[in-house]
Amino acid sequence: MIVSERSNFPTDLYIAQGLIEQLDRGYALRLVDDPSELPAAIDENTALAMITHVNYRTGYMHDMAALTQTIHRAGTLAVWDLAHSVGAVPVDLNGVGADYAVGCTYKYLNGGPGSPAFVWVPKRHQNAFSQPLSGWWGHKKPFEMNPVYRPDDGIGRFLCGTQPIVSMSLVECGLDVFLQTDMLSLRRKSLAVGDLFIKLVEERCGAFPLSLATSREHAQRGSQVSFEHPNGYEVMQALIARGVIDDYREPRILRFGFTPLYTRFVDAWDAVETLRDVLATESWRAPPVRRARIGDLRTTIMSETKGCPFGHGAQSGEKGWHDAKLDFSDSMSTATISVSIRFSTRSVRSRRITITTRCCSSCSIR
Repeated sequence: MIVSERSNFPTDLYIAQGLIEQLDRGYALRLVDDPSELPAAIDENTALAMITHVNYRTGYMHDMAALTQTIHRAGTLAVWDLAHSVGAVPVDLNGVGADYAVGCTYKYLNGGPGSPAFVWVPKRHQNAFSQPLSGWWGHKKPFEMNPVYRPDDGIGRFLCGTQPIVSMSLVECGLDVFLQTDMLSLRRKSLAVGDLFIKLVEERCGAFPLSLATSREHAQRGSQVSFEHPNGYEVMQALIARGVIDDYREPRILRFGFTPLYTRFVDAWDAVETLRDVLATESWRAPPVRRARIGDLRTTIMSETKGCPFGHGAQSGEKGWHDAKLDFSDSMSTATISVSIRFSTRSVRSRRITITTRCCSSCSIR
């Protein structure tokens, strides 16, 4: 049994599901709906517990030390996802006795989109672990070019192929900034900015349907604050259009991340004032950026163009499409779409189509 949370980031769950299917040895994925349910879900039948330290939606932070102890008492391995922890909150994997950890460098480590992920393994597990992706960089002597794989000793066996040098150089730039401070100082600032943001939202935006989704308790909060709003997506798009660049996460979650290295207290204040204005003026009702569902767009385009977007009839033999590339204009009433159609004859043609959209709950483009 693999135990995790239903609210875990989907990639973690998808990987577990894929491994279960690939191994085909009777493993199953057991998901809990609340952190309080984890101790009861982890038992002698559990192979490993796969836990994200800080929840990507709500910012809820587990007590890593206490939960790792619970996992070990059941004779189980503890695998921690640190995507929303590393660089934002102090983490002591050796101190808590964690078994494995994974994470990314593009968030609080400032590597940017596409920067490399990482794996952490304590020395007690390194030489006993079999790396499934046995690439040449994990070989004990890669430049011997030996046809027989011999894993490197220690953490080196976890490498696979040539590292992305350009991306890693950007991570290095981000990490250089960390040398000018320490994690305890960053944590103090992160919590202070988060506290201020919560206080200001509740004071300045109290008349609007916002509900706090993040714990007020410092021990249970990462470096983000999330609020729920019935029209969360539209509100966030309006904020982004005004220069407040944060995230929307389903369902209805406005996620505000505070990177303590460079997020200022005045940034939190300005974000709240912009949020208040967006809600008061209801500018979110006409966001300049609209989502689209490919299936709906195909149906709409076919309807608007009375069949094939290129004017081909059934007699041409060029039926069906497989791809649509979307390019939206900023108009509130129209969307200009670049459509690439791949026909059964394998020809590819493009055409720009402008269609009228509706602004209502049944919009095909919204």
